Amino acid sequence: MCVCVCKPAYDTSLTDAQWAVIEPLLPRRDPRRGGRPLKFPRRQVLDTILYVLGTGCAWRLVPHDLAPWDAAYRWFRAWTADGTWDRVHDALRERLRVADGRDPQPSAAVLDSQSVRTSEGGESVGFDAGKRVRGRKRHLLVDTCGLVLRAVVHSASVRDRAGAKLVLGGIHRRFPLLGLVWVDGGYVNAVDARLVGWAAERENLEVVVVPRNADVKGFQVLPRRWVVERTFSWLGRCRRLARDYERKTAHAEAMIKVAMIRLMAARLAGEDVEPHGPIETEAARRLAEDLKNE
Repeated sequence: MCVCVCKPAYDTSLTDAQWAVIEPLLPRRDPRRGGRPLKFPRRQVLDTILYVLGTGCAWRLVPHDLAPWDAAYRWFRAWTADGTWDRVHDALRERLRVADGRDPQPSAAVLDSQSVRTSEGGESVGFDAGKRVRGRKRHLLVDTCGLVLRAVVHSASVRDRAGAKLVLGGIHRRFPLLGLVWVDGGYVNAVDARLVGWAAERENLEVVVVPRNADVKGFQVLPRRWVVERTFSWLGRCRRLARDYERKTAHAEAMIKVAMIRLMAARLAGEDVEPHGPIETEAARRLAEDLKNE
């Protein structure tokens, strides 16, 4: 176990309280199974991954007082492959929901997508004709608090209705209490409303469209829909997620989970930042109203 310091080396580094939340959930080395002891502490490796996530720098450009980039990337890749990020993320989400006085299993969710540009090549890259973006789509299913239930990254050329099936397929096995999903008009409209029947038949889900007021021009804050938009803004604070720099979609999904792990660990550690601006204050007020009306 590494020696904790009072002040993190970088703003992206974990605090002692955040590390205390995450550390028990990480896999431990079993000395009975042999192998060399760890050369770099897990906290240092995680701080290196968070540095790349927060600053958006290339792996090879991490500072020398963090773990070597190749070691950090090797751990990031290994924890992606063996499901460690998924297990840590899901455990923290359930703990945070319980701490907020809610059931660990959500009963309602919000679905939306975000098209982002990619850097150089990689798998599943396409062109979104609607947004005029060449890259990938991030499809997020979040609960009513904005916590991610499932994240799927796919080509930007995949339409929202087809992408929704990738997200919702098999979701009832993971979240048996989930029965309601809010979407926008891009998923269900007069042209194609088959997603409603598919979700009801395959996953026992009710898909409800939150309509946009056609009389209002420009940006609108839509009931329930703003929750997932706020989650996208949380992810946007990480410069690595400003574009999709990952060559594999599995790594792109893992980066989303790492960003949410850091956010949830801060909340569970009692280090959540209180609203201090007009946007944050209005978002907190709307969230309180939505929770009160449920």
